[in-house]
Amino acid sequence: MTVDPPTSSVAVDHDGSVLRLTLSRPEKRNAIDDEMMSTLIGSIDAAGRDESVRVIVIDGEGDHFCSGADVVARNAPGSSDKRPRVGSIQRRLPAQANRLIPLIVNTQTPVVCVVQGWTAGIGLNLALAADICVAASDTRFWAPFVGRGFTPDSGATWLLTRRIGEVRARDMLLLGRVVSGSEAAEWNMIHRAVPTDGLAAAADEVIAALAEGPTVALGLTKWLTHSAWSQPLEQHLRDEAFGMELSSRSEDFREGLAAFREKRDPQYRGR
Repeated sequence: MTVDPPTSSVAVDHDGSVLRLTLSRPEKRNAIDDEMMSTLIGSIDAAGRDESVRVIVIDGEGDHFCSGADVVARNAPGSSDKRPRVGSIQRRLPAQANRLIPLIVNTQTPVVCVVQGWTAGIGLNLALAADICVAASDTRFWAPFVGRGFTPDSGATWLLTRRIGEVRARDMLLLGRVVSGSEAAEWNMIHRAVPTDGLAAAADEVIAALAEGPTVALGLTKWLTHSAWSQPLEQHLRDEAFGMELSSRSEDFREGLAAFREKRDPQYRGR
């Protein structure tokens, strides 16, 4: 995969079948600014078309995953002509957060988030949008929007209600409840919570399983899982038949059958 060298605080590392995007602004708890947003969008968009990328990993440098969008810098006190004019949020979001979250949800490349420390605002929404989120047990998931005087954005209300239900979503969105990694796992908000010293190993296990899995079937299963929310049963059954037709034509399907017959582990090539 070819990606222009990043000019933002996101480290882009393409190693074999894994694309790792690391939020690298630890002095700001990895708060996401406009340049970081652009790098994330461009990298994920390119990865979705790159057959060499079989899994995308998003993680954060330092003690925290992401404290949210860097709204403080954008609205810093000072000369009024340097601050965004009225309507800037409405104009900016469609090309930034409102593009990033659907990209993560809709790309057929599996996305894994590995989080620790504060995981707030858009950081929370990145974790929710990912297919798999592995968190440190003491991670602090927080939706701080209303507490700061504005409404949720970047899909928070859509993602939370689907992941944990309306009652728990209101607890986080309206009352600002901070949820630990362990509690998030109990709520089925995330895939797994582990002690901090075991986070890297637990994440590597998940990443390897996806990177070595039947890529075509995984991508189509991701699509079917997402589309199930909005499709009537009859349409969804047709989509499942379409997915079965495509996946059964893949090389990995033939390898899976051969491995089953020969009583061995399959060696999928992602094709």
